[in-house]
Amino acid sequence: MGAAPSTPRLGAVAGAAASPGAAEQMFAALVGGKAYPISSEFWRQLLELPLTQQWPRDRVLQACHAFAQNNYHTKHLAKILIHLVWCLQECMAESSHAAYRKAINAAYISSIFLKFIIENAKTDNWQELSLEIDKDEKGLENFPSEQSVEYFLMRGVLNYIGSVDVSLESCYLHHELLNLMLVLMSTQLCSGPSPEPKDVHPFIDAAMLQDSSIVSSVVQKLLLNFVKRPRIPLNSSHPAFSDDGGPGVLQRVGSVAANFVLLPYYTFNYLVSSNAEGASSQLADNSLLVLLILIHYRKCITMSESFPSSNVYTSDLNTNVKDAPAFHDNPYYKALSNAKDSQYDRADVEGNAQNGLVVRLSFASLFDALGTCLKDESSVLLLYSLVHGNCDFQEYVLVRTDLDTLLMPILEMLYNASRKTSNQIYMLLIVLLILSQDSTFNASVHKLVLPSVPWYHERLMHQTSLGSLMVVILIRTIKYNLSKLRDVYLHTNCLAILANMAPHVHRLSAYASQRLVSLFDMLSRKYTKLAELKNDKAIKVISDQIEADNISDDTSTELHIYTDFLRIVLEIINAILTYALPRNPEVVYAILHRQEVFQPFKNHPRFNELLENIYTVLDFFNSRMDMQQLDGEWSVDKVLEVINKNCRSWRGEGMKMFTQLRFTYEQESHPEEFFIPYAWRVVLSRGFSFNPGAINLFPVEIHVDDEPSGEQKV
Repeated sequence: MGAAPSTPRLGAVAGAAASPGAAEQMFAALVGGKAYPISSEFWRQLLELPLTQQWPRDRVLQACHAFAQNNYHTKHLAKILIHLVWCLQECMAESSHAAYRKAINAAYISSIFLKFIIENAKTDNWQELSLEIDKDEKGLENFPSEQSVEYFLMRGVLNYIGSVDVSLESCYLHHELLNLMLVLMSTQLCSGPSPEPKDVHPFIDAAMLQDSSIVSSVVQKLLLNFVKRPRIPLNSSHPAFSDDGGPGVLQRVGSVAANFVLLPYYTFNYLVSSNAEGASSQLADNSLLVLLILIHYRKCITMSESFPSSNVYTSDLNTNVKDAPAFHDNPYYKALSNAKDSQYDRADVEGNAQNGLVVRLSFASLFDALGTCLKDESSVLLLYSLVHGNCDFQEYVLVRTDLDTLLMPILEMLYNASRKTSNQIYMLLIVLLILSQDSTFNASVHKLVLPSVPWYHERLMHQTSLGSLMVVILIRTIKYNLSKLRDVYLHTNCLAILANMAPHVHRLSAYASQRLVSLFDMLSRKYTKLAELKNDKAIKVISDQIEADNISDDTSTELHIYTDFLRIVLEIINAILTYALPRNPEVVYAILHRQEVFQPFKNHPRFNELLENIYTVLDFFNSRMDMQQLDGEWSVDKVLEVINKNCRSWRGEGMKMFTQLRFTYEQESHPEEFFIPYAWRVVLSRGFSFNPGAINLFPVEIHVDDEPSGEQKV
């Protein structure tokens, strides 16, 4: 795959069984300086090559450099992209082995050179792509004159993905097209973290301008791929394999070099799994990655810009500030947000489906697929996008009786928070916060009893409610955050979920009740230390008064934060005692057992009104304990017996009624600043390699690649 601009002997390479030397001539011509017309026989012969030859890494890099340099003149990138669309149209018309081979090769070859050019572009408007072509050239008579190459490409690729079902014949082509989509959209990695009007992303912008019918079909097909998790059968006969039975396109493991190619195929076994539950499917995984990038993209515009007349790509004006950034609506996010349950939405079919644009799929299947795959960060991001953006899906989740299908994987991941990214923890907590806004959800989780929790190692949990487990895990997450992350936002989310749950708590377990009181104790000790530190600094003479003021301000801020945390915990306990005491004897036992932890705050001006209720409960049950004629010493069982008996007679006399705390989740005003980088971090974590030096979307560590050069398959 040299860079020499030699001319291939076209007759010598006709047919698929081309010799290595003839194939090398073809690639030398592709990357060379001679421009081949789009109607030339060269393109057919190039795309019919079996592509089983191997080249060293340095030669691949040399060829990429030559292609990028000569593409200004040859326009070979634009031409092969146009041929790719024609091949896809041919596949949709006749589905022949030859058509599939050409389309797969066109997508693969395009990905290699596109990715190299994107990674090494020197301009921010992607002039290096050289996508402008002479539409009067012979062979382009049927090319839509009003369309750009990037629009024509995205229309062809998205139309194929959305229209053609994944099958034994089409699965390899679907796979290549999804990989190509990630490459095409990777221009975002080269932009800054905040979208700006000057940002140019030719391919994803073209994707946003497609017809509603294509948009909805693509979203539906990508979701179905995620749900169905199609797998490639072993030892299947497929045109991706060369005619002589040798490895073809599919077997190009680690093609080209790790830094110059799209998602690697890993091994063939990665695509095939005997495990029916949660079986690995790279096609499903890549479908989800493409969907996440599409739905979270936001195109920034200026207030003075004239908006497109298309009803697909309209403006989202969420601000009245002059010259403030605004964004086009994202049609893919809209399609996902408006998706309907195909099994329970029959009555609405005629009313909403007159234009056939509503995405419909089984919410039951989607719910089950999410529950199976939630250990993947990409699946967590999809769950958030659905629960936050799609009201119908959120309502569907809330009425499911098997909420443990979703919640158990979430709680297990929070249990293992030390092995998760902070962004993943945020997403998990936000999902729980959104769900906890519903009173039915809060009641349901306490009625669902778990036989065991095998992944919880600190103690055995048998016959505990899902709600009790949630309380335990959320408190554990707070304690982990307090010692490791020290993130106020994370603390607030955990406490907000607990506060939403509190009035609906039902038979909270002994362990969960103990952890709740110990949470107050832990926060109170931290608060006391901060208060003492502030007092010490107030009376200590420090020579540098400015430094003293700064330190004092930091301490005051932290003290204020912990004051709020303590108050929320007191409100949580208060809500349980006020609205659900008769159903929670273990909570009463826990505060009786540790009642001394509340004493220091009894007269605190920020806490005293809340502690009045707690002491009303303590006084009531302490007096009942004192009235008991007891033979021998008190035991846990005897105390609980007294508590249970008096819980039935509890009427709440003397309790002050406070307004229930109710926390709701609101997305930040500029969610794109979080979600676009986050979605791409997820893509990179799943094996998509990109030149770290070209990434401006988020900070990256650049490591020197000491990997030895080896043989690579192309």
